[in-house]
Amino acid sequence: MNAITAAITAVGGYVPDFVLSNKVLETMVDTNDEWITSRTGIKERRILKEEGKGTSFLAIKAAQDLIQKANIDPLEIDMVIMATATPDMPVASTGVYVATEIGATNAFAYDLQAACSSFLYGMSTAAAYVQSGRYKKVLLIGADKMSSIIDYTDRATCIIFGDGAGAVLFEPNYEGYGLQDEYLRSDGVGRDFLKIPAGGSVLRTSAQTVEENMHNIIQDGKTVFKYAVTNMADASELILQRNNLTNENVNWLVPHQANRRIIDATANRMNLEEEKVLVNIERYGNTTSATLPLVLHDFEKKLKKGDNIIFAAFGGGFTWGSIYLKWAYDTK
Repeated sequence: MNAITAAITAVGGYVPDFVLSNKVLETMVDTNDEWITSRTGIKERRILKEEGKGTSFLAIKAAQDLIQKANIDPLEIDMVIMATATPDMPVASTGVYVATEIGATNAFAYDLQAACSSFLYGMSTAAAYVQSGRYKKVLLIGADKMSSIIDYTDRATCIIFGDGAGAVLFEPNYEGYGLQDEYLRSDGVGRDFLKIPAGGSVLRTSAQTVEENMHNIIQDGKTVFKYAVTNMADASELILQRNNLTNENVNWLVPHQANRRIIDATANRMNLEEEKVLVNIERYGNTTSATLPLVLHDFEKKLKKGDNIIFAAFGGGFTWGSIYLKWAYDTK
């Protein structure tokens, strides 16, 4: 019997209906469309506006899209990994709730948090479970309601982030398709440069933390940009070298959608032509854990069986890395 590899066999996605365009942001903060577009590549982002609906709502929608498209029985799903930086609540696992709501009642589930690298780390985790031979169907969901932790008076952050969700199904493969290699890293030096200061065990919620607006994300944009450009590009280049890949036999780059300039720097380091770089940042902004699966969802019809795909991400913490995966199917 051939060795087991873990392949993506289905993809789903969901974004909310409400569009927050750059033109609308011009009426909210001191910014403009040209400034946002030239520095980030973002034109609009989707926002979940309905009260009482959180990240689980987005995740359920993306998972249901996958289940419907792939025509699978949710009872066959063995486990659900929920990659998110914005769980519904601090304690009760969002992934557990999502699994129950989609009918995956035979699965066990949990949340995985590595900021914008959450889905990338989740790919490694899901693949390892499948390759162990213990589980046949692992549903990995990346979802974030970033609007729940954004200060819309802070032009440094409110222009960047949006809400959305994507999902993929990992299954065993015996033809050599699926996850081939990974290079994942982290560095705690990033703790102070991208964070939500209050609401955790270090600084509990109080009237003062709420009054001082300490429950929204803050970042040192220049420092984060510098680390992201260097580390995403380095990780992607290393994956190419380690697997004897060149710009000629890499079919697609699936990069984290945080900033168009970071995406371009990574592609340039890999010497990839623009048409091989999958980008949807202009429509969604940075949806954090959802960026990678939403790219797969949007461009699924372009992907062909045997395609060599490089995934790359960088997130707060700092967390980053790159994964090399061979695509396992042609979209019908």
